[in-house]
Amino acid sequence: VYQRDLRETSRWWRRVGLATKLHFARDRLIESFYWAVGVAFEPQYSDCRISVAKMFSFVTIIDDIYDVYGTLDELELFTDAVERWDVSVIDDLPDYMKLCFLALYNTINEIAYDNLKEKGENILPYLTKAWADLCNAFLQEAKFLYNKSTPTFDDYFGNAWKSSSGPLQLVFAYFAVVQNIKKEETENLQKYHDIISWPSYIFRLCNDLASASAEIARGETANSVSCYMRTKGISEELATESVMNLIDETWKKMNKEKLGDSLFAKHFVETAINLA
Repeated sequence: VYQRDLRETSRWWRRVGLATKLHFARDRLIESFYWAVGVAFEPQYSDCRISVAKMFSFVTIIDDIYDVYGTLDELELFTDAVERWDVSVIDDLPDYMKLCFLALYNTINEIAYDNLKEKGENILPYLTKAWADLCNAFLQEAKFLYNKSTPTFDDYFGNAWKSSSGPLQLVFAYFAVVQNIKKEETENLQKYHDIISWPSYIFRLCNDLASASAEIARGETANSVSCYMRTKGISEELATESVMNLIDETWKKMNKEKLGDSLFAKHFVETAINLA
């Protein structure tokens, strides 16, 4: 079943063609698929694996656009296009962004169409909001860099857990694994309920821990460890220990949610925790 899912995802990726058309694009489909398997490993969750793998693939390329390739003006145009979700704005974008936006637009609309056809629910507003939130978080990070800002830990992390793409992945995972979509759940999904935010915290903090020493050596300032060092006036070693403690505390909260009476379906709670 996993090989079948990978074949289907690979066919989609070749058809989209971003890895060959955009010279700066990282082709990380296989890595994206393995991430998706980690989130939803149960055999019956093929739709979730495929959907999440597609989103990871887009996130990798769009993150590169915001981090490296795009100018601030171009990034604001792209963010506005995603927020409006209107294909008519494509002419306002640079050529390399046109291809990326249209590929994203078509893929998300197709996922929403399949859900409407199979479950009778219009999930497009939830999917597009998740992408708008992610692009706004990417844009804020680009502004930190452009303005040579040195944010406090709270300012940095208040944005960084969203830019981790964790909330986006879990919104897409929810609609793929849950058969009976409930209004109370979708309302809390949009607000990034704790079971969305907590795994995203850990996702971001672990990523930052892995890259902190190299980024600090390069003089980069937007990382959980470096922001904690500045905010608290402590060493890298103590800041690293503090971040690890934050991860431990968040795991305790998630485990309590898993064992308690969550408003979300149990299988989605388990899927969300898998992200961490």
